[in-house]
Amino acid sequence: MRTWGTENVGNELEECQRRGITLTVGMWLGHRSYFNYDDPVKVKEQYEKVQSDVTKFKDHPAVLMWALGNEMEVDNNDREATWRAIEDLAKLCKQLDPNHPTMTVVADVNKQKVENLKKWAPSIDILGINSYGGLPTLPKRLKEYGWDKPYVVTEFGPVGPWERPKTPWGAALEPTSSEKAVSYRSNYENSIKSQSGWCLGSYAFLWGDKQEETPTWFGMFLPSGERTEAIDVMALLWTGKAPANRAPQIQGFEFSHAQQEASVGAKASASIKATDPDGDKLTVKWEVRKEASSKRYAGEGEVKPGVVNGLLEGVTSPTVQFNVPRDPGAYRVYVYVKDGKGNAATANMPFAVK
Repeated sequence: MRTWGTENVGNELEECQRRGITLTVGMWLGHRSYFNYDDPVKVKEQYEKVQSDVTKFKDHPAVLMWALGNEMEVDNNDREATWRAIEDLAKLCKQLDPNHPTMTVVADVNKQKVENLKKWAPSIDILGINSYGGLPTLPKRLKEYGWDKPYVVTEFGPVGPWERPKTPWGAALEPTSSEKAVSYRSNYENSIKSQSGWCLGSYAFLWGDKQEETPTWFGMFLPSGERTEAIDVMALLWTGKAPANRAPQIQGFEFSHAQQEASVGAKASASIKATDPDGDKLTVKWEVRKEASSKRYAGEGEVKPGVVNGLLEGVTSPTVQFNVPRDPGAYRVYVYVKDGKGNAATANMPFAVK
C-alpha cells in the first residue's frame, strides 16, 4: 500500500503489518501555488516534519520506503529550489534510516524533469511515477531521458479525464469498466512486469472510490461497494489466480443522445449489453446525474452530483426510454450491472439539454 501523507500512518502501518503487506510511507510536501520553495521558513518547517516522522516510524517492520512528495513539481515548481529541498530530505532520510530507500513521486516524466532530478537531487534512490495515458510509452521515454536508477509506477489505472476526448461543452468521455480493465492489464504487462529488475513494482489506483469528473472514473470499487473488473485483472496479475467469482463484463453500450445536445422534452433511449463470466444472474440499474459543476485538480473537493429524480427510478431492463431532464444543462446517463455476488460493471455517457 502507498499513502500520500502521514496523518494516519501509525494505524496504517499496524494494519499493514496485520495483513502481511508493506507500506510506502508518503511524506506530503508542499506544491502548486500555495507553497514557495524559496521561503526558507516554510522549507525548514517541512524538513522538521519529515525528520520527526522518519524518526518515529523508521523501525516499524511494515515500512517499505519513504516517498518524498507527490507531484510537487507541477505548476512551475519543476525548478532548482524544489529539487534541492528534496535532495536535503533524501540525505536526511539516509542519515536517520539507512535501512529503507528514498523515492520521490512525480506526475509522469519529460526530459527536463529527469535532468533536473538527476542534477539537483542525486540522493534519491528510486523515481516514483504517476502515469495513466503515458504508461504504454513510459519505459521507452525513461531510457531516452537517461534515467538509469530503478523506478516504481506509483499510480496507474484508466486514462484520465484530462487525456480523453471531450464533448463541445467540456465533458470527458469515460471508458466502461471493461475497457478500463483492458488498460490495467496491458499497461501492467507492457510497462511494469516486462521491466522486471528496473521497474520495482506498481500501485494500482484507486483501491476504493472517489469523485473525480464522475463518481466512477477512478474507483476500482463502486461507491456502493461492489468490485469492478479491474480488481479481477489485478488479482490475476498479482497472484496468478483470478477471484473465485468475477465481475460482469460490458460488450456494448448505446445512448441515443451520446455526446449530443437534446432539446427540453426530447425522448432518449439507452441500452446495455453485458455478460457474466460465472453465469450469475445480472440486474441493471439506470440513473441520470448532472455533470459535476466544479471540476478540480485531482477531484479535490469535488461534490458528487446528485441523481435527477423522476426519470429512471426502478427501471431494471437492459433497454430504457425516458424524457431528458426539464432543466437545461449538462448531464450523464449511468448504467450499473450487478451480479448479486458483490461485483458490478458500469458505463456512462454525457449529454446536454438546451
